[in-house]
Amino acid sequence: MSEGRLADRAYTEIVRIINDQGMVSGDRLPSEARLADLFGMSRTIVREALARLASDGITEARRGAGSYVKRRPSDRLGSHMPMDALAATLGTYEVRFVLEAEAARLAAQRRSHQQLEAIERALSALRAALLSNAPAHDEDWNLHRSIAEATGNAAFPPVFDHLQDAVMQILRAGVEISRARPPEVIGAMMDEHDAIVDAIRARDADGAALAMRWHLSQGRKRLMP
Repeated sequence: MSEGRLADRAYTEIVRIINDQGMVSGDRLPSEARLADLFGMSRTIVREALARLASDGITEARRGAGSYVKRRPSDRLGSHMPMDALAATLGTYEVRFVLEAEAARLAAQRRSHQQLEAIERALSALRAALLSNAPAHDEDWNLHRSIAEATGNAAFPPVFDHLQDAVMQILRAGVEISRARPPEVIGAMMDEHDAIVDAIRARDADGAALAMRWHLSQGRKRLMP
């Protein structure tokens, strides 16, 4: 098994420990050495898994004190994806931070009037879906994809489409988890999309990129309790 797949397995096992033991924010995880013994893996593999968990906002490393739980993935995630796919699925956020922030930047600089109208139609459709009880993942995807199309670079849409399966799982989970929380959570989700489109409309390239990165970072946090 490759080191990447071993790290995925270690990632999954650490999440399982967090969930099975009911660990909460601030709880200390077993040491790297202990985790390596439990999983029958090298400390290097466990260290890679912990680094990825930290990037995903699930754990945090404290110098000289080990790793601690920061957020626990929502139990509802299991109804949208197998837990052994969690590492790979959440890993798409790292790609999206690079790809979609730049897409938003380029869309703000290059979008045509017709492309802006398509983005605004997609935004309106997402608003209607989010404010109803209907599924909203298709509308969410369509908005993000319309921004990729507005870059004027034909390479962006197919690269974005390559992520579709994993992204759609996240979008479904994100909407369901958010709807189980106070109404302002859905409101914040809509405000984030509005900020992205406002910046694209105003041809504010840096603002669009920043708004997209903020939206994606908040979206990842919404997958946690």
